[in-house]
Amino acid sequence: MVGKKNVVFGFLFLVITAALGPWMITEYTPGEAEAQAEKQSLVGRLQSLKADEFEEDLEPLPPEAIAKANTDGILALNKLVNARQPIDLIRSGPHVHGNLEALLNIVVGIALCFIAVGRIFKQVISWVFILGTLLHSGIMFLAVMLDQTWAFTVLGTGIGPVLVLLGLLLAGIAAAMGMRAEVVRD
Repeated sequence: MVGKKNVVFGFLFLVITAALGPWMITEYTPGEAEAQAEKQSLVGRLQSLKADEFEEDLEPLPPEAIAKANTDGILALNKLVNARQPIDLIRSGPHVHGNLEALLNIVVGIALCFIAVGRIFKQVISWVFILGTLLHSGIMFLAVMLDQTWAFTVLGTGIGPVLVLLGLLLAGIAAAMGMRAEVVRD
């Protein structure tokens, strides 16, 4: 069964990439919650000042105090954006792409069990998917999670996504050539 390695690889890779979700929550959510509370407090003060026409205790606020309140609000917004950045980077990168490509490997592995084409063609499809996943979301994991700067260079080549797309094309061609209703013996 040529597709078995894709199913096994897909499930194991899915465990790693799916685990990034709970890890992001425990690792980054406390800092984000603190930044959100600070932003709410400082921007809320700005909203109150604006509603009161920049008066506090029935006295007009001096321009320096207004500028300081604006600066505090802007810096609090920036702190919130910076606190969200690691979560967004992980979620939009290795977490989502890794989950998708792991599931693609599982689906293709199962589909290969029902496709009657040459064994070498099926092996090519199988390995193209595994290599595409490793060279895309696997390298993305190294770049984002382990801060391996060289990995960004590999990502920049686009070889991983190209291999995944090639795998999809080859799997589609193979399915058109020999899809069966029952498991095929290789």
